[in-house]
Amino acid sequence: MARAQRRNIQPDPLHVTVWKGHTLYSHVVAAEGRRMIFVSGQVPFDREGNVVGPGDMRAQLRQVGENVKAALEAAGATLEDLVKTTTYTTDIVEFFRHADVRAEYFDPALPTSTTVEVRRLARKEFMVEVEAIAMTG
Repeated sequence: MARAQRRNIQPDPLHVTVWKGHTLYSHVVAAEGRRMIFVSGQVPFDREGNVVGPGDMRAQLRQVGENVKAALEAAGATLEDLVKTTTYTTDIVEFFRHADVRAEYFDPALPTSTTVEVRRLARKEFMVEVEAIAMTG
């Protein structure tokens, strides 16, 4: 499947957020394509429904990244097709300590991004959840 035509834009008047050498997101992604893919909030479940990494943000981020990747692949897309992510975390300070893991999955596309600290997710063991939107040509 062809990729959507896309352009990552960092407008001059807006601050570009860099954490540990990684630009964390694009302020704007202009995308033209025929197909949009919406991925529901992915949590740190493995295939059998076990919570991966209770109390370990790094392990949970990796599992969530793998889940987003698998969801996109099932729809005929890749991580490079991402245009938007929304991340919910129960500990934003701990989340940003592991920006390198997030970068492994989302840096190729540098999608627009919103990150929100919440009191709790659907299960008390969950520390992070990511929903995503991708576009293919």
